[in-house]
Amino acid sequence: MTFQFGIEHEVAFLKADESFADFSNTTFADWDAIIQTLPHYPNDHLSLRSGDLGIRSKRWYVEGFERFSPQGEFLDCIPKGIEIRTTLQGSIAGAVAELEANFDHLCRAAQPQGLKPILTSFNPQHSVYLPQPPLNAYEQTLLNRSPEEQTEVLAMVTYGPDLNLSGWHLSIPALIELGQKLTYYSPFIVPFSFSAPVAEGQLWAGLSRRTYERTGARPAVLVFVDPATPANQLPPPTRPSLIKPARTATEIGRIEFKAFDSCGDFALYGTLLTLLKGLILDQTLPGRAWIPDRTLHQQAALHGFAHPTIAAGAEQVLAAIAPVLEASEQAALAQLRQMYDQQDCTATRVKQAVAAGADWRLAMQRQYRPLRVSASAAPYPQLRVG
Repeated sequence: MTFQFGIEHEVAFLKADESFADFSNTTFADWDAIIQTLPHYPNDHLSLRSGDLGIRSKRWYVEGFERFSPQGEFLDCIPKGIEIRTTLQGSIAGAVAELEANFDHLCRAAQPQGLKPILTSFNPQHSVYLPQPPLNAYEQTLLNRSPEEQTEVLAMVTYGPDLNLSGWHLSIPALIELGQKLTYYSPFIVPFSFSAPVAEGQLWAGLSRRTYERTGARPAVLVFVDPATPANQLPPPTRPSLIKPARTATEIGRIEFKAFDSCGDFALYGTLLTLLKGLILDQTLPGRAWIPDRTLHQQAALHGFAHPTIAAGAEQVLAAIAPVLEASEQAALAQLRQMYDQQDCTATRVKQAVAAGADWRLAMQRQYRPLRVSASAAPYPQLRVG
């Protein structure tokens, strides 16, 4: 089976005054000024969707909530941060390398604005976004087009990646079954990525507030099919969706895994893509689900691999993918095994630092690999009040 890979990563920032940059204190123009300084690659349109409004014309774009007039005129985009997309790559290493380069470009462009990247998967200061002014009738109509659009307000406080796998030629039933399989095993593998232990300025009870809030409302997996496929050849819609019509030719046949938290060490995305590849190649695991199991995801969000059901499911997955991975991919499996055995993830490291008196802002900043320091560096500063 031939694979192509892509990564989409949402970047959150701290402002110069160390407040968290979001819809409450920045504008679209603030973020777009950064986007305008970044390069444009003329062939990116071959694998990256541009959209109708021109906001997504580059590998980087302002992610946010679009506002329209009652007559349907675009008015504004209320920002939450910047998303980075890679072009389609023939290898996992190629996708990771391009993401690293794109992230470096973005950080350099944001620096003159006093913005510093901070690794999180849930807004650490505002747990809810309420559109102001309230949505008008036209906007309500837009949001009613799909279950995902109905929950766009929730997406304004979450940050996470889309890990994309495509390039094969599978029948629609086979493609959908793979989406069902990844949906079923999602709660057992998402703890490898957890990075959302802060909410409303303090430590949250679990490891991923993002997973706890979004699962059930938002899909774990999307499968993109040819939009010309007759409706009678597709199963009934689900809530949240599992199947969507492709918006570009390169999206046809794509499987998009959406349930992982954001990772600050981009090599971990490579490891997680290897895990997903192994699940796709495996022929032994029997589980299938049309929609993500909210209860299991919430147990995972609270306890990670310390929960016996989650641990047992993860063990089953690791055992199943081991025989189908190539020799060069066994290192990724070993990394997953070590994380599983040690119950290690970004969220546990942040919680340990904050519990020891660290400023959560700096603890989360340091989860981006280029910003990490050695163990011999100066200790975390004490938590500031206010």
